[in-house]
Amino acid sequence: MITLLSIIFLGFFLGMRHATDPDHVIAVTTIVSRERKIWYAALIGVLWGIGHTLTIFLVGGSIILFSLVIPPRLGLTMEFSVALMLILLGVLNLTGIMRWITETFAAAPGGGSEVHSHPHPHSHSEYVHAHPHRHEPEAHGHRDDETPQGWLDRTFGRLGLYQLLRPLIVGLVHGLAGSAAVALLVLAAIQNPFWAIIYLVVFGIGTITGMMLITAAIAVPFAYTANRFAGLNRSLSVASGLLSLGFGLFLAFQIGFVDGLFTGHPRWTPE
Repeated sequence: MITLLSIIFLGFFLGMRHATDPDHVIAVTTIVSRERKIWYAALIGVLWGIGHTLTIFLVGGSIILFSLVIPPRLGLTMEFSVALMLILLGVLNLTGIMRWITETFAAAPGGGSEVHSHPHPHSHSEYVHAHPHRHEPEAHGHRDDETPQGWLDRTFGRLGLYQLLRPLIVGLVHGLAGSAAVALLVLAAIQNPFWAIIYLVVFGIGTITGMMLITAAIAVPFAYTANRFAGLNRSLSVASGLLSLGFGLFLAFQIGFVDGLFTGHPRWTPE
């Protein structure tokens, strides 16, 4: 019991700490810089954490169960993918492409059904009144947002498929860079493969929780300044894009030339 509890607590809190790594925070900052709702930002953090956990579990679990050995060049390539992802996020943010994609592929609330009104005279009277209604078959006599379907549309419809997939894919890529290090760390401390896999699962839950809290906290200044201080909000978005681009270029140089990915002698130590 003590061993199980120690694995759970250690994995969960190390997973939360793992969510605070600089490349993780910079990536999600760039993503949530366009969000206006803290709840949506927290959902983005959850999706990022799920993607990250899937990669950690698949790659890390394979290393634990099958004793896979990752060559240095492959390990550096996985880490280099994170640098490319940060550069791409920064460019998309700075050029406005990210905003255009979000507005194009995010479903607009209301689904495009037009509400209008027609006059209706009372029988045996000259009194005429009007009331709004819709002609679509799905229109009802009650408000759409009072139904479960309406709530789901309002909650998730604004995100759109692109906004849901984007943090998930970014999390998957980030998981590639950290999976080997996490798996090797677990193997060094936990010899039993079963407990090692349990640790990875709990580690992933901690990462999801940590990233949810981080994205919600990061979204606060963006959400607060969105309607009150438009100029400051744009400056924050640009700053997040520049930070992502700059840190991505730094990582690319570090991995490509200092660590030797593009040279004949790659040096890779999972960290």
